[in-house]
Amino acid sequence: MRVAIVTESFPPDINGVAHCTLQTAQHLHRRGHQPLVIAPAGPHDGPPDGGGDADGTHPFPVVRIPSLPLPGYPQVRVALPSRRLAAAITSHRSDLVHLASPFVLGARGMTAALRLRIPAVAVYQTDLGGYARTYLGAGENAAWRRIRAVHTAADRTLAPSTAAARDLDEHGVPRVALWPRGVDTERFHPARRDPELRRSLAPGGELIVGYVGRLAPEKNVELLAPLCSLPGVRVVVVGDGPSEPALRAAMPGAHFLGRRTGTELARIFASLDVFAHTGPQETFCQTVQEAQASGVPVVAPAAGGPLDLVDHGRTGLLVPPGDADEVRDAVSLLAAHPRKRAALGQAGREAVEGRTWEAIVDQLIDHYADVLMARTAVAA
Repeated sequence: MRVAIVTESFPPDINGVAHCTLQTAQHLHRRGHQPLVIAPAGPHDGPPDGGGDADGTHPFPVVRIPSLPLPGYPQVRVALPSRRLAAAITSHRSDLVHLASPFVLGARGMTAALRLRIPAVAVYQTDLGGYARTYLGAGENAAWRRIRAVHTAADRTLAPSTAAARDLDEHGVPRVALWPRGVDTERFHPARRDPELRRSLAPGGELIVGYVGRLAPEKNVELLAPLCSLPGVRVVVVGDGPSEPALRAAMPGAHFLGRRTGTELARIFASLDVFAHTGPQETFCQTVQEAQASGVPVVAPAAGGPLDLVDHGRTGLLVPPGDADEVRDAVSLLAAHPRKRAALGQAGREAVEGRTWEAIVDQLIDHYADVLMARTAVAA
């Protein structure tokens, strides 16, 4: 199967869309399929050559589309109009177009698929309506009109969680199916717990509570500020973003480690005592899965993707969204009960052991096959 993956983000970007796209393309290649990735060019990419991967690090072609940084948030790149997208799909002879969190480049990918009469699967992954509300204070309805237009044109929309599927249904998006996310259970593993790292972060033997993710307004990381005053607790923040200066000022006792990836990130995850996520707008929340795979108990808001991932009281604790006192109380409870922490961590690990990327992308291939079969039946 020849699959053109049109994505709003791709490594070296570090975010959920980029990571999911990379895992999808890699597994398709391993399964003998022929993926093509089309993504915005980053600030250090040279002029795209239209033929493939600029750095040769991937076993599949990657076509980069010229882009500009989003004003006020340069980590996000917005692709410019380009004929290169349709030309790449045509030269690849794609059987199907996969739209990863489509909005700008993805919308153009949907237009190209319609013009070329190629079936399309659209993956909903970003709460753009919530982002518009958070950043602009308006525009949520306009964002949903855009989402509805793109996803309605697709043969199938894949939602990462039941909450996301419900949102799509309530906003009139048809043909929605569930497709969750995988986790690397070998990289993220309790065995990576590092006593030396723990001593460097908490030399007094404090309970280490960590957050991993973007430091941006929609993540509500400031809800962790009250934890800094809890006796015997040390807060560790991993990530970067526009909110970092304000968060450093609000949490002077916290360790800010910046952006970390790969095995180093896995070592940090496994060395935590509690993982706390605070963002209420997650359509899935990959970092919760990575914490669970690392055997670390999770505190997360009872909203969006975490509702599917956290079985309250068994694999973690859910708290009301946006409530700093509830986050503090949940962490205090876990700090006082080490056996409870151990039980939640073990149950979380057991819950994700079957959610490998191999298993999850095999589910995606089944969705592709269904869409292609339906198109063939209609043509017949």
